[in-house]
Amino acid sequence: MKQQVLVLYLSSSALDDRVVGWARYDGTGRSNPTTGDSDGDEPPYETGVDALRDGWRLFQASQLIPPYPGHEYDTSFMKHEFLFEKLE
Repeated sequence: MKQQVLVLYLSSSALDDRVVGWARYDGTGRSNPTTGDSDGDEPPYETGVDALRDGWRLFQASQLIPPYPGHEYDTSFMKHEFLFEKLE
């Protein structure tokens, strides 16, 4: 069995919220996607729940870390990262 990985960044910590960023990695060798080049401007799924319905298994969600006082509007890494896998 070989693993495919799908990384979805959602607009909040809710798995049923909209996808705002994504990346795919294919360990099967059938495709060689590079972050941001293969899916165009449309995410592969509208929400994380849609990925679950399509057979992707959720194996990690980001920790919910509150911002430090005074830094609520700083920009940094994308929060709300969810990692999915399919085994083929």
